[in-house]
Amino acid sequence: MKIKLITLAVAATLGGMVQAHAGTIAFTEVTVPTTDAEKRQVRTSPSVTVDDTTVNIGFHPILRSGDRAGRGIYGQIFDKDGSKLKAEDGSPFISNDNDFASLLHGKDKNDLFMVSHFESRPGAMYLTQLKQEGNGELTALRTRALDFSHVNGGWVHCAGSVTPWGTHLGSEEYEPDAKQWRDATISEYNAAMAAYFGAAPADAGVVVNPYDYGYPVEVKVDTFRDADVVKHYAMGRMALELAYVMPDNKTAYMSDDGTSIGLFRFVADQKGDLGAGNLWAAQWSQKSGEGMGEATLNWISLGHATDAQVKEWIGKYKFADIFEESTPVADTCAAGFTSINAGHEGAIHQCLKLRDVNGDGAIDAADEAIASRLETRRWAAMEGATTEWRKMEGITFKPHTRQLFIAMSEINKGMEDNTGSDVGGPNSIRVAKNNCGGVYVLDVDSTYTATNMVGLVAGTPTSYPAGDIYAGNTCDVAGIANPDNLTYLRRYNTLIIGEDSGSGHQNDMIWSYDLGSRKLTRILTTPYGSETTSPYFYPDIDGHAYIMAVVQHPYGESDTDKLEDPSQARAYTGFIGPLPKMDGEPSPGDNYGDHDGD
Repeated sequence: MKIKLITLAVAATLGGMVQAHAGTIAFTEVTVPTTDAEKRQVRTSPSVTVDDTTVNIGFHPILRSGDRAGRGIYGQIFDKDGSKLKAEDGSPFISNDNDFASLLHGKDKNDLFMVSHFESRPGAMYLTQLKQEGNGELTALRTRALDFSHVNGGWVHCAGSVTPWGTHLGSEEYEPDAKQWRDATISEYNAAMAAYFGAAPADAGVVVNPYDYGYPVEVKVDTFRDADVVKHYAMGRMALELAYVMPDNKTAYMSDDGTSIGLFRFVADQKGDLGAGNLWAAQWSQKSGEGMGEATLNWISLGHATDAQVKEWIGKYKFADIFEESTPVADTCAAGFTSINAGHEGAIHQCLKLRDVNGDGAIDAADEAIASRLETRRWAAMEGATTEWRKMEGITFKPHTRQLFIAMSEINKGMEDNTGSDVGGPNSIRVAKNNCGGVYVLDVDSTYTATNMVGLVAGTPTSYPAGDIYAGNTCDVAGIANPDNLTYLRRYNTLIIGEDSGSGHQNDMIWSYDLGSRKLTRILTTPYGSETTSPYFYPDIDGHAYIMAVVQHPYGESDTDKLEDPSQARAYTGFIGPLPKMDGEPSPGDNYGDHDGD
C-alpha cells in the first residue's frame, strides 16, 4: 500500500485574534418547554439586540410541507417522468422531511429565490420564488420541484451551503452501499429509490444504480423556469451531510454522516468550478484523549478526477469490478487484502483488494482513481485515512481567525477505544463516549488546509429523576444535545448550533454560542419528534438579515403517539428574524452565505 500524506503543524490556538469591526448580538432566551402546549409549538426568542438596536423577532414559516404556492405543492415527490408518487395509503406522497433551504438572487437581482431540500428516497429539491416585504417578511409566490431526471434522480438531500459565487450546494446523504447490489441484500431503506423509476422495491437491484448517489449537487438559478442541476461526481461519493466551499473559491470540506465515516477535502482546479480537482481524506493523529480529544490532521491524497470521467465510470463499473473481497478470519485478513472498517448502515470489518478495474492488464493509478470516486470511503480507509468518526454533521467557517467548525452529533462507537466499530481499522480515535455529542474547531492554514482538530463545546449526559419537569431528557437541557448543523454570524463572533436529538432533548433546540464568553443562549425550540435542520445565516438580503431554520418531521422521530391531527406532522421551512442588516458592504465576489471572507 502506498502511503501518500502530508503532515502539517498545528496552526493558531483556539483563543483567536480580535475581529475587525466586531459587533455585538444578544438574543432574549426562550425557555425549555415543560408543558404539553409548549412542547407542541415552535417557540423562539421574542427579541434580539444587534449592536445598539433591539428588534422584535420570531419564527416565520415560509412554507410548510403540503402548502400550495402558485401551481406547486411544496414537498410533493415525483418520479423520473414527472408523475406524482403515492404513499402507502394511496394518497399523494408529500415529504415532511424538509431540510436545508438557501436564499439566492436570480439573474435579475430583483428576483429572490429559495432552493430547499427534502431528505427522502426518492429525494427532491424545490425552487420557490419569494417576495420580500418592506419589513423584511418573506412570502412564497410560487414553487416547483426541480428536475433530476438527467442525473437519475436525487437521494436523501440533507444539509447544504451557498457557494461564494452565489449557487446552492446541496447533498445526498447515506449513499447506498453498492456491496448490497452485488450480494442481493438490498435494504428496505435503499430499495425505496425504485419508486423513482416506476418500479417496485423488489426491482431495485435492476433499476437503481447505487453509484448514481452520494455526491454534492450544485443548483444555479437564473429565473423560476431556468435553473441548472449538476452533480459534482469529481468531489467523491459518501454519506454527504454537506459540502462547504472556503473563501478561496476552490477548497471544499465535506462531512460524512453515519458510523465509521471520514472527513474529506476537495480542491478544485479552477475557482468557482467544482467539476474537476483533487480529493483528500483526513487522518487523525491523536495528541490527547481528554474530553472530546485533540489531534493533528494529516491529509491523504485520493487523486484527481473530473465530473465527466466519473460519470462514465458510473455507467461501466460495479462493486465486484472494483474490489476482490475475502472473509475475515478471527478479525484478520488474508495476505494481500487490506483490513478496513468503513461504515454502510453499520460498521463492518471488511478485507478488500483493488482489482484491475479498467482491464488494462495492470493495477495502477487509473484503477485507484475509479475506486476513489465510486467507493470514496472504502478507498480512503484502504489508503490509511481515518474512518472512525460518528455522525459528522454541519460545517461553518470563521474567516478572521481561520477556524473551521464541525459538529459531531454523537461521540461514540468508532470514536471510542476498541469498540466493535473499530474492528478491522487502526483505532486512531480513542476518546470518551458522549452520546450528547459536541462541536469541534479546526485551525486552517493559508492554503485552507485544516491542520488540527480539538473539542470546543459538548453536551452533558444527564439523568433526570422520574417526576422531574425535565424527565425524559438524557442530556442537560442547559446545554446542547446532538449538535447537527452550524452557521457562523459573521462579525459577531457567534455560532448558531442546531440539534438533531432523540432522547437527548425531547424537544430539539437551536442555540446561539458566543465564542468569546462561551455562553449558550437557547433561541428556538421545536415540537415533539422534530429535528432542527440547517440553520444558515444571511447577513444582508436587500437590507435585512435572516437565520434560516427548518423544523423537520414533527412527531416523526419520537413521541409519535403525541400526534393529535395529521396536519401537526407537516414540517416547517422558515426563518428567525427578520433582523437588521448585519454586515457592511461585501467584498467583490462575496455572496450572502455565512462563510464569505471580508
